Amino acid sequence: MSIVLCAYDTFFRVKLIFLNRYFYPDISATSQMLSALAFHLAAEGAEVHVIASRQGYEDPSANAAAREDIDGVCVHRIWTSRFGRRRLRGRAMDYLSFNLAAMIELFGVARRGDIVIAMTDPPMISVPGALVARLRRARLVNWLQDVFPDIAERVFIPLGIAGDVARILRNFSLRRAAANVVLGDRMRDKLLSISGVAPVRVIHNWADGTVVEPVSNGSNPLREEWGLSGKFVVAYSGNMGRAHEFETILNASKILRADERIVFLFIGGGHHREQLEKLARERNLSNIVFRPYQSTEKLAMSLGVADVHLVTLLPALEGLMVPSKIYGIFAAGRPTLFIGDTTGEIASILSAASAGSAIPMGDSDLLAHKILELASTPLLNATLGANARRAFDENYSAPLAFDRWRKLLLQVDPNALGTRFSVAQDVASTPLS
Repeated sequence: MSIVLCAYDTFFRVKLIFLNRYFYPDISATSQMLSALAFHLAAEGAEVHVIASRQGYEDPSANAAAREDIDGVCVHRIWTSRFGRRRLRGRAMDYLSFNLAAMIELFGVARRGDIVIAMTDPPMISVPGALVARLRRARLVNWLQDVFPDIAERVFIPLGIAGDVARILRNFSLRRAAANVVLGDRMRDKLLSISGVAPVRVIHNWADGTVVEPVSNGSNPLREEWGLSGKFVVAYSGNMGRAHEFETILNASKILRADERIVFLFIGGGHHREQLEKLARERNLSNIVFRPYQSTEKLAMSLGVADVHLVTLLPALEGLMVPSKIYGIFAAGRPTLFIGDTTGEIASILSAASAGSAIPMGDSDLLAHKILELASTPLLNATLGANARRAFDENYSAPLAFDRWRKLLLQVDPNALGTRFSVAQDVASTPLS
């Protein structure tokens, strides 16, 4: 990556201004999505700015440069409080301070005609985005990774009157937008149930299929390094957060602990990580191992170390978020066992791709049965994995997602991406709906 000080932006060009707490080189999920899209748009000739925090997702004490140009993206890093993610009150203070500081920074950066793209980290960032866009006569696009405050209330975080106020402000920002981008059909249906909401578009998150490719067990050094050679590895990779359920997995590991072929592997961190390690020790589940988050450079090997992946989502959160780890799993050419709503978004993706199965939350017997079936039938496991990679190439690759974003932004403004795409009238003249 090339990092220099930002040049002054040009006065007459449409700027794309992203709002999100984290940006490259941070490795959090929203940072990776935003960074990939921002770098792509900048390389295509757009003027791209990002307003982000100076701290890191895993390191609140980090202190990145206040202003820098990274491969053509002008990054504005603002001051926020640094309580971190461990306590809800501290996290709320970090959210509030970012929203206030981002609103001030955005007011100075945005001008008439610019496009402000607000992600959903922190929650409610779309509200200052909408206010400043209205004052500066810019356009707003909301890029929803989840739906707040509904998601907080459904993971049993009481918000009371604050939740009602947040919902009113959230709906204001959804109505004021030129477009709202969501990650799946259930999220689209949720937003369309809100009266007066602006046009809603589904653009799935993605993975980089040139970085994450299928890796055979024999070619994966992590298998030997982690003591997994000769094992059938059932992996959960990513955030072990409040939105996910793990008791079904723990009980399945108990059912299968006498089978020396099978190992359960947890890679990552999050709210439940420490509790999961404690429960595994207390229940003498020696067939469970833990590893930390892996670097981007090791992602293909990390995802490829599994024979089958686990994805979980509380059924109450269907329509409010989509576990984006599914795209990396598909890119790695591995099947998925999903634990949650068997009629939900991930279940539908797996069914359409013939790349795995959906299992009701709490049905550990069925989960154990599916794992045994795949462990005992290598050809079936390989076929499901090949189906996953095929579905990835056809529907969820980065170039496909970037093209959908390009078309959307050109519909908001035919000049949004600079002179290279300003003549794309066939796209730009298509109305948003």
